[in-house]
Amino acid sequence: MTLKDAIIKSLDNFKGAAKYQEVLDIIKSKNYYDFGAAKTPSSTISAALGDFIRKGDVRVRRIKLNGGNYGYYHTKYEKYLSNDYSPEILTNLAEENYIKTKKTYTERDLHKLLSSLLKTKGTFSKTIFHEQSNGKESNQIWTHPDMVGIEFINLKSNVSLNFLKSINRVEMFKLSAYELKREINNDGELKKAYFQAVSNSSWANYGYLVAFECSDSLREEMARLNQSFGIGIIKLDANPFQSKVLFPATYRDLDFTTLDKLCKMNKDFEKFIEQTEKIMTANDKYIKGAQKELEDFCDDYLESDYEVEAYCKEKNIPIEDN
Repeated sequence: MTLKDAIIKSLDNFKGAAKYQEVLDIIKSKNYYDFGAAKTPSSTISAALGDFIRKGDVRVRRIKLNGGNYGYYHTKYEKYLSNDYSPEILTNLAEENYIKTKKTYTERDLHKLLSSLLKTKGTFSKTIFHEQSNGKESNQIWTHPDMVGIEFINLKSNVSLNFLKSINRVEMFKLSAYELKREINNDGELKKAYFQAVSNSSWANYGYLVAFECSDSLREEMARLNQSFGIGIIKLDANPFQSKVLFPATYRDLDFTTLDKLCKMNKDFEKFIEQTEKIMTANDKYIKGAQKELEDFCDDYLESDYEVEAYCKEKNIPIEDN
């Protein structure tokens, strides 16, 4: 287990914010990590926690506690924090440098990185293979997105959840569409990719263009397109937990006519919607089973930095050497 994995695992023991010394105590008591001859492991933990924040890792957030100290927590426990606190999300403002290696990885290899990022946000995601779709056009690459995702609303009370079900089932979830690209280097590539994302996600609540490598010189044009058409843009990192939403997506109502067309066209898409419907209509005692079915059907994802590094190495995906 790496030090970063040990920190993530230790934060999983808290349903609130932990000081860096408390994180260290858990790591030591559970034998998550061997500090060897390190004279100041507490300083090592403090620096590593700060690194999570500076790099914008979506798994870890921090809040200011009484006395001015920081408390760190796993994002999946954010709902347990007091409403008096506002999570402080710091992004890494340093210039992003990418290691340029021989690009032998494929666009499809990036799907697992995106699914890993989405999983940390509570989103179930599934790759939709356009070459398996029915239709006169070969591949149907401008008809549906590379991946779809669904996030269910998180209500703490079963009563309020059932009340929402009875009023408007559409408000219980948000459907998103993702168009992935390996690289976008110039204005022409950006416009082609962006309008493909517009075309492929017109039915969803949120649409995103996801790029692994993109030129910083295109930011102004990205902002213009985002303002005009509402498709968000995500910069996918080789460490998916450090990926960044460059421009957020604009919410839209679902287009059920197009959604119905996609269900008829692609069996995986149809099953994804079917599994979603099962969760929406399931009785309380069957919800966990329905969620397990959906998760088993959806894409695999990576949970630790060790898994990320091993996967990127296997697929020849360039990753920074930290």
